[in-house]
Amino acid sequence: MIINISLHNKRSSKDLPTFALPIPLLTQKTLLPAMEPPEYQHDEQLPVEDEIGGEFESAEKLIMKWDSISSDEARERMIFNGDRREADRYLQAVDEIQRSISTIKVSDENNPSKATSALQIAMVRLEDEFRHILISHSNPIETHLFVDSNSFTEKDEDQEEEDGDSREREQGEGSSTIHRSRNSMSLREIDLFPSETIYDLRRIAERMIFAGYSRECIQVYGSVRKSAVDGGFRQLGVEKLSIGDIQKLEWETLETKIRRWIRAAKVCVRFLFASEKRLCDQIFDGLSSDADADADVADTCFMDAVKGSAIQLFNFAEAISISRRSPEKLFKILDLHDSLLDLLPDMSVVFGSKSSESFRIQAEEILSRLAEAARGILSEFENAVQREPSRVPVPGGTIHPLTRYVMNYVSLISDYKQTLIDLIVTKPSASSRRFSDDPAPEIEFPKSEEDQSPLALHLIWIIVALQFNLESKSKVYKDTALSYLFLMNNVHYIVQKAKGSLELREMIGDDYLKKLTGKFRQLATSYQRATWKGILYCLRDEGIHVSGSFSSGVSKPALRERFKSFNSAFEEAHRVQGTWLVPDPQLREELRISMSENILPAYRSFLGRFRHHLESGKHSDMYIKYSVEDLESALMDFFEGSPVPLHIRRRSN
Repeated sequence: MIINISLHNKRSSKDLPTFALPIPLLTQKTLLPAMEPPEYQHDEQLPVEDEIGGEFESAEKLIMKWDSISSDEARERMIFNGDRREADRYLQAVDEIQRSISTIKVSDENNPSKATSALQIAMVRLEDEFRHILISHSNPIETHLFVDSNSFTEKDEDQEEEDGDSREREQGEGSSTIHRSRNSMSLREIDLFPSETIYDLRRIAERMIFAGYSRECIQVYGSVRKSAVDGGFRQLGVEKLSIGDIQKLEWETLETKIRRWIRAAKVCVRFLFASEKRLCDQIFDGLSSDADADADVADTCFMDAVKGSAIQLFNFAEAISISRRSPEKLFKILDLHDSLLDLLPDMSVVFGSKSSESFRIQAEEILSRLAEAARGILSEFENAVQREPSRVPVPGGTIHPLTRYVMNYVSLISDYKQTLIDLIVTKPSASSRRFSDDPAPEIEFPKSEEDQSPLALHLIWIIVALQFNLESKSKVYKDTALSYLFLMNNVHYIVQKAKGSLELREMIGDDYLKKLTGKFRQLATSYQRATWKGILYCLRDEGIHVSGSFSSGVSKPALRERFKSFNSAFEEAHRVQGTWLVPDPQLREELRISMSENILPAYRSFLGRFRHHLESGKHSDMYIKYSVEDLESALMDFFEGSPVPLHIRRRSN
């Protein structure tokens, strides 16, 4: 991006007021920066007196030569773009003017007002030079290149072991060195400017600040660098949204924005802001304004450069922390919480000064609100599971959508075990365990609460609340057997989901898992009794023998009626329960085996004892319709959700 900014200040010496500056006598040692580029460290000092006489008149003459108002040549040239020796002479001339102002005895020719005027003209020129150098090197940082880089978005443990290492990354046309902060192994600072550029900027800033022009120096730096920081921030795709805007967004859209924010926050804090702070320290470290001796110019410049982007960044997280709560938001809120918690040590370094600590404090407050939001959502979720009102029976007694949702949710909660163990510190209250005024079903809450974390007890309580709700939903089925099958399916699903998650299984404990397993096996037994008790009753011997003795004769009419009753009951069970569904293949197979072990031996025995009494008569196939093999095949049709007509299964007798 090309930024057209005038490099020449339009103020003239006529516009500048005359005043005496309370500046102490500055020595050459005072003005030399702590850091100099290697190529200039051993240059012989070029005193003004050697080139232009060394006296005030010579210094003033050099200042006026470069006066942007009086010199046409100066309008076409920038001092620090040309011969470095010329830049050195100009700065030494500025030093000579300041020394002249500070001298107690000043000759009539060199009166203080004349020296002050020359100094003011020099400051205007240095301000232009300062602005020009900054603009020349302040292209927006390509932050989007670092969004997916492990160096900036994740901690690289292998690299962290190499404390002193740095590496090169292409940045624009040149390369910049990435540095680790001494105080945080996560920060990845980059040298934004070449060392000789930083050297020139520091020399100019030093003289402007000592001359009382710190405000102008800070304003120029802030305006130029703010544009560069804002440009890099925009590449990260964090939109400026109000709380109202966020609350209007669809959750799917907001999820995407939260993921983008998490990546952007890591790049901003650990790279963009950290690098800007490094640049400010390189240029302004140790310099303070005469207007406020306690004010750190480096911190002020840093805040001016990053404040707008930092406000926009953290306001988004704050808006999420106070937005409307709902169960689906929990996991993104936890992601946001974890990422912000991970960034706090880095923020303590980047925003460690008094002038910038407001951002660190804001982040801590957001973190606290996110934690409270997570606790509130979990509590509201428990209540929602308990009170979910739907009473429409699911077809075939299969797994209820609520069961799938709750158990998937609980499994995800267990994935955030470490975070939530720190956040959830209180057990479910005794009052929350009351379902309603109605007698609660027999759902056992674990007795060994002391051995489990508050989070584990909350998860168990969610499962208990789910069981209670399922008990209520089972009552909408008119068929008792289907009601048991529905509960069996759902409790079995709960058990399987708990077994499938190591974290969840460890939290709720094997004892409670055994109770749940026993519960679904008990429901399976109850289903079979409700279904087959009446059918097996048709195969009893009572009422078939004429005299009541087993060895006496058999009543054929009673036998025919018994076979007819069995056939009718089995066919009805086949027709109806073929539409019922047991989605778990293993459970479905176990049920079929269990039914076969109950039905087939009883039918085989009954058929073996009594079939010969009917086979000798007419139309025996009307009564003995099915062989044992027919029934065995027919039992394979149960719980598939799409029944096969029984006559297709029937074989020749």
